[in-house]
Amino acid sequence: MGIALSIIVFLLVLILIWGIIIYNGLVRLKHNVSQSWSNIDVLLRQRHDELPKLVETARQYMHYERDTLERVMEARAAVNDAQQRGDVGALGGAEQSLRLGLGNLFAVAEAYPELKANETFQHLQQRISGLENEIADRREFYNAAVNTNNIRIEQFPDVLVAQLFGFRAFRLLEFDRKSTEDVDVKALFG
Repeated sequence: MGIALSIIVFLLVLILIWGIIIYNGLVRLKHNVSQSWSNIDVLLRQRHDELPKLVETARQYMHYERDTLERVMEARAAVNDAQQRGDVGALGGAEQSLRLGLGNLFAVAEAYPELKANETFQHLQQRISGLENEIADRREFYNAAVNTNNIRIEQFPDVLVAQLFGFRAFRLLEFDRKSTEDVDVKALFG
C-alpha cells in the first residue's frame, strides 16, 4: 500500500509540475501579445501626434485641397478611437482609410512645388513614412505573437490548462486588401 501511495503522489506531483510549466508558457505568450500591441500603440501615438503638424504645414500651401486634409484628420480620429478601445478589427479598417488619405495627401502635394520644397513638410513626410514602416514591422511581430498564442491554447494538452484558467484567443491585426494596393496617382488628378 505504501508503494502504491508513493506512486500516486509522485504522479500527482508530475502532473502539477507539468500544469505549472504549461501555465507559465501560456502566461508568457499572453504577455508577448500585450507587449507587441503596446509597441504598435506607441508608434500609433507618435504618428497621431505628427499628423496635425503635417496637415497644418500642408494647409498653409494647399488652400483648395480642404477635402484631402479633412479626410486625413477624420481617418486619424478613427484610428485613435479604435486604438483607445483596443478594437483590432476596427483599427485595420481605420488604418486603411488613413493610409489612403496619406497617399492622397502626398500625391496632391506633388502639385505644390513650394510645399514639396518646404523643409518642415519634407521632414514630417519622412517621419510619417518611417513610422508607417515601423508600424508594418510591429504588426508582423504582433501577428506572430497572436498566432503562437492562438495555436498553443488550442493544442492538446495546453488546451486543458488554457480552458481551466480562461486564456483566450486574440485577433490578428489585418488590413483590407485595398490598403496594400498601390495608390492610383493618375486617378487622383483626373
